[in-house]
Amino acid sequence: MAFLREQTLSYPIHQLLSPEGQLSGETPISLQQAELWQRAYRHLWLTRLFDQRAVALQRTGQLGTYASCLGQEAISTAIGFSLQPNDVFVPYYRDQAAQMLRGTSMSSILQFWGGDEWGSHHTSIHDLPACIPIATQVTHAAGVATALKLRHQKQAVLTTCGDGASSRGDFYEALNLAGVWHLPLVVVINNNQWAISVPLSQQTATATLAQKALAAGVMSVRVDGNDFFALMAVLDEALERARHGKGTTLIEAVTYRLCDHTTADDMSRYADHASREQAQQTEPLIRFRRLLEQKLMWNDQQQQAMEIALLAQIGSEVDRYLSLPPANPADMFDYLYAELPEDLAQQKAEFLQKFGT
Repeated sequence: MAFLREQTLSYPIHQLLSPEGQLSGETPISLQQAELWQRAYRHLWLTRLFDQRAVALQRTGQLGTYASCLGQEAISTAIGFSLQPNDVFVPYYRDQAAQMLRGTSMSSILQFWGGDEWGSHHTSIHDLPACIPIATQVTHAAGVATALKLRHQKQAVLTTCGDGASSRGDFYEALNLAGVWHLPLVVVINNNQWAISVPLSQQTATATLAQKALAAGVMSVRVDGNDFFALMAVLDEALERARHGKGTTLIEAVTYRLCDHTTADDMSRYADHASREQAQQTEPLIRFRRLLEQKLMWNDQQQQAMEIALLAQIGSEVDRYLSLPPANPADMFDYLYAELPEDLAQQKAEFLQKFGT
């Protein structure tokens, strides 16, 4: 008798907006408002144009290593639109869109990527700074969610990570805890197909990332990560579950990274050019514009006027960033411990003697 067999799990990818710009009849009424469409589309473009300017600043030596979000803007934008003000957002390093919607200025984001940690100081009072280490933010989010549960506060915690992070121990440990303790947590995986230069097929053998929630006893779903409307519908349901004590949800948002992993990377060395070109045809901004053209008669003149206004807004924020004073090197000692250990106090004295402030 054969006891072992392959288990096939069916996780359909939820989609409401097709690549051709057609909106499904199943779209909730709340997502069929023209005013929402225009605000969301404008923010998608703000994120893309800001992203382009940040890359240009890095290339000209005016910014440190930067993680672009090209082609993935819909995920973070939908998150920003879905979160309530008192929810807690625990982002990773491709969440510029949501951070801006949560009140972080573009100049602060640039300050952070410019190497000055004070850029993280101007986030929402409920949110954590962007996390650079892989998957550690998922454990932080589980800790915050535990605190909210113990305090009986009807708030949700949402954290994000990449597909590569879902192969880390931190991810599994946090998800297991969330399932056992029934935490008010939403975990969004940005499945952009690449863990730096490693394709999804080489860093996990699971058929989907959503099914990684099964062993933890956590609900999960897959969604088209280029579809703002499907993302909003899935996020709204997951966040409401969290706020009302119904437990954790894992969301796998399927997209494609159309950019280098960071400005220190060269995607052309490992990514298939044909696959990248194909992915460009289904990216979020193209399909959203097709919707506006069909339903709101959006035209090139409106597009150009919007982009000019957004570029002016971005330019002002860039000027503000470039006019900031240099970071104080002594901050790396002063803000590491509540009380500086003796050995670091000696290092600080030596540092200041040699380099000053």
